[in-house]
Amino acid sequence: MKFDRDFDHAIELLSHDGSHIAEPRGEPRASDAELLDAYSDAVTTAADRVSPSVVNIDVHRQVSGPARRRSFEAQGSGSGFLFTPDGFILTNSHVVRGADRLTVTSFDGRRAEADLIGDDPDTDLAVIRIGAHGLPAVTFADSHAVRVGQLAIAIGNPYGFQCTVTAGVVSALGRSLRATSGRLIDNVIQTDAALNPGNSGGPLVDSRGRVIGVNTAVIRPAQGICFAIGINTAAFVAGRLLKDGRITRGYLGVAGQDTPLRRRLVRFHDLPVERGILVASVESDSPAERAGVLPGDVLIAFGDQPVDGIDALHRLLVDTAVGVASTLTLIRGTERLAVTIVPEASRSRR
Repeated sequence: MKFDRDFDHAIELLSHDGSHIAEPRGEPRASDAELLDAYSDAVTTAADRVSPSVVNIDVHRQVSGPARRRSFEAQGSGSGFLFTPDGFILTNSHVVRGADRLTVTSFDGRRAEADLIGDDPDTDLAVIRIGAHGLPAVTFADSHAVRVGQLAIAIGNPYGFQCTVTAGVVSALGRSLRATSGRLIDNVIQTDAALNPGNSGGPLVDSRGRVIGVNTAVIRPAQGICFAIGINTAAFVAGRLLKDGRITRGYLGVAGQDTPLRRRLVRFHDLPVERGILVASVESDSPAERAGVLPGDVLIAFGDQPVDGIDALHRLLVDTAVGVASTLTLIRGTERLAVTIVPEASRSRR
């Protein structure tokens, strides 16, 4: 009978000790380790690669007491990471700003005094340096290539617990975050990798151990809503801080996010870019408002340089652009328009 044949076949599939069902012939059974190790190996490999570059930053500030009769030293801490072998460290501006003394503790427990090279509150980034050479430096990824859902690993020193590793995913891209200076930081990465006080300034890395962002903020009442500044923005800011110690940038008065352009518009206007900046809002009494920029416009060029995103525009809004009349090219509906705009000094630098 068919039932008897099926029953006999099921018995044959049992292992010799009857404890489990054997795999069908020709298909090797995946072990539990094989099922779990693809994820755990990615996390452990990334942590092993990046942790030696992560440092703890102790911040010392002199604070006046009541009625200024006595001052005392206030202490705080944050994270940072080596991005050059000769001791340059990237961290958050809010971690080191106003510090009287900075002490860095490395992965192997060595301590060293650090100097502030420069900070930029507009992007909440800063560079400090310790006097050493031959140090393990991180590798930067391309934050433009980051995708929602990919693995994200945060390494830092929350509450002083050295090189704590948490893992999650990239939850969203293109977020905006208001810096302590009041300026919106655009193109921020949102992640659910757990961050706590002390994680600020530490790296957010991908599964290959490449830095995709600088951890910077947490929404305290929420769970799993954390933010990191894209590493492309951080690399640009760090370069300017190394050169000049500060950044004076132009201010237009728009908030926006990167957006793809419709291919029909790209072909019709023969545009040099396939992406632009979608204007979400325009501040009152700003250069953009005076130039006639409207919410919904898509910015595609500043001067004679195409801009395919916010990072590209930020690179052009440097000190040489302040007070200089320039042409801002935009798409409004299906029209291509050019308006004259005069960038002002960033309001945090006035």
